[in-house]
Amino acid sequence: METRKPAPLKALTGLRCFAAINIVFFHFSNPKWFGFLAPVVNAGFISVSYFILLSGFVLAYNYADRARLGELDRKRFWEARFTRIYPIYFLSLVLSVGKLASEFQTHTHAMFWTGIVLTPLLLQGFVPTIATFLNTPAWTMSAEAAYYVIFPWLARGKRPQRIAPHIAKMAGIWILGLVPGALYMAFDPDGIAHPDRWSYGPWLWALKYTPYSHVFSFVFGVMLAGLDQLIPRTNRLRLWLGLFGFAAIYTLLSLGPLVPYAIIHDGLLMPLFGCIILGLAGENLLARLLGARPLVFVGEASYCLYLLHFNLWTLLHQSHLLDALRLTSFDPWISYVLLVVCAVLALHFIEKPAQRKLRQWMGATTVTRRPR
Repeated sequence: METRKPAPLKALTGLRCFAAINIVFFHFSNPKWFGFLAPVVNAGFISVSYFILLSGFVLAYNYADRARLGELDRKRFWEARFTRIYPIYFLSLVLSVGKLASEFQTHTHAMFWTGIVLTPLLLQGFVPTIATFLNTPAWTMSAEAAYYVIFPWLARGKRPQRIAPHIAKMAGIWILGLVPGALYMAFDPDGIAHPDRWSYGPWLWALKYTPYSHVFSFVFGVMLAGLDQLIPRTNRLRLWLGLFGFAAIYTLLSLGPLVPYAIIHDGLLMPLFGCIILGLAGENLLARLLGARPLVFVGEASYCLYLLHFNLWTLLHQSHLLDALRLTSFDPWISYVLLVVCAVLALHFIEKPAQRKLRQWMGATTVTRRPR
């Protein structure tokens, strides 16, 4: 008998709305515009770390039990993930064709052609110098694709029976996740005295944009799903965990440069992201607030917004559309709204139809093994 798919966690989708919009603000705004939220916008890169950890959690939440029972068909799982991410990924590359000339000027000929070959194959993230080739946010899809490959084996881990030993194992993964940033700080290979979001160095590039340093966040997310199963949905602890997670992250971000960029970029916040996810996966006021229908509606398009926002912003401003419509006085706010609208349209008129067609063509309508 096929294992039932768990109920959707709408509050986590609602939070994706804020996380994706914050990345847009991070890339295309002045954080000072946002008052007390300025530290959050200035550290918008943490949304990517959250997405990676959340990806591991959601996959394990939906598929780990089936994997443990031997019901998860790896081939169909990989096909299903491909049909989920590739239509919009491919669209982002098509919209990025105009950047080919600048990429050719920026890279050596060898690296340019390496980017041309590896980027459509979701492999560019393994070569730091071309990790952001054509479309800067697309490096995360290279990382996610790698994590999808290893997920069926990660998910087969024994279901935890007790909270304390499982948290100890998760703490070990967290510590491993801090190692890349700590090594960067210790050896300072790029010679940058105080790296921040504007800094560039080949080793910092590798730390920020490759699958290697972020894999621990994904694994932490997978393990978090096991912990989630041990805490009742109605347990009041979940509410307090969620509130603590939000408050602690805001406090850390408010400290600014006092918290080293190399470790806050990914590893440091894992436990706090975990607290937020456990809180929103429960039945409480916080989950109801972030599970509001408008937030979920936009949150469902967060992947499109994240992956296309560079493309859409460039097209919008290079086309001078706002000038033609005499809307420039409302910019950048009107641009933010238009990006969200375009992301929602891309979800419903490109991603979902393409996903259905691909799944029908590939026969990836289920990830469960067929009975023999």
